[in-house]
Amino acid sequence: MTNDKKKKLIVITGPTATGKSALGVQLAEQIDGEIVSADSMQVYKYMDIGTAKPTIEERDTVAHHLIDFIHPSEDYSVACYIRDASDCISDILLRGKQPILVGGSGLYIDSLLSGRNFSARGDAALRRELEYEYENIGGEAMLKRLGSFDPITAGKLHTNDKKRIVRALEAFLTTGKTISVHDAETKAIPPRYHAIKYALTFSDREKLYTRIDNRVDKMISLGLADEVRSLLKLGISSRCTSMQAIGYKELSAAITDGSDIDAAVEKIKMESRRYAKRQLTWLRRDDEVKWIVWDDAPDIENFPLSTFNFQLFPEEM
Repeated sequence: MTNDKKKKLIVITGPTATGKSALGVQLAEQIDGEIVSADSMQVYKYMDIGTAKPTIEERDTVAHHLIDFIHPSEDYSVACYIRDASDCISDILLRGKQPILVGGSGLYIDSLLSGRNFSARGDAALRRELEYEYENIGGEAMLKRLGSFDPITAGKLHTNDKKRIVRALEAFLTTGKTISVHDAETKAIPPRYHAIKYALTFSDREKLYTRIDNRVDKMISLGLADEVRSLLKLGISSRCTSMQAIGYKELSAAITDGSDIDAAVEKIKMESRRYAKRQLTWLRRDDEVKWIVWDDAPDIENFPLSTFNFQLFPEEM
């Protein structure tokens, strides 16, 4: 077996509420695989309901990695994910099993597959300083500052995009290299893995949205609001990356302000639908994605393994 053949990776992705976790478990059972999560929020401890983590039963059935291992007060970046996911995949392959990447965080997946190398955790103190500066002088002034040395990146960003403006400034100030230059350099890097990518969706967009609304209702009935209250009691700031997750952000604001929880729930549904739409838009720009389209509901139990065409993997590279 060549080294390239050892780097075969199956990806199951798609918008929220399409059955990714269940399908990943079924496939892993049949091909002796293990699952590597590709969800930017499932990495956090104590955040189970709102992130729709795989059930305990699913995790007992098949080994899952990169779930439940970061404290919600900590930041977790794309760079951290690439490092951790690469280590997991290497270990799985060395043990002769098949890694299956499962999740809906498109930036995490694409960055891992592409071979990009991000700078490490960055400078947290500088980031906070830049965030404070953004709040005081505004996005327009910060974007103008960015444009003075990186007009390409600045031209792609809106003045309201605080996170990316701050990230671009931090990257230049800590490395001396602009994000646009970094991106240009990494385009020439070959992919890390020979990946087959499958994306799940519904033939009718409204059915997807109905499933999302129902999922939010179920999360609330399971105690999502109490889960958010517990995080707040732990001292987790609403400014933490973990608390920016859909569901946690809206409920933490309502709980802190004493405003209407029902209104927050409706906002969660709206933001979840918008997020699903963005996920679909992200995936449809990728010609390599192979679509699995459900009609009424994910039929995981009867889904044929033959759909996963392993002959698509290159024999020699």
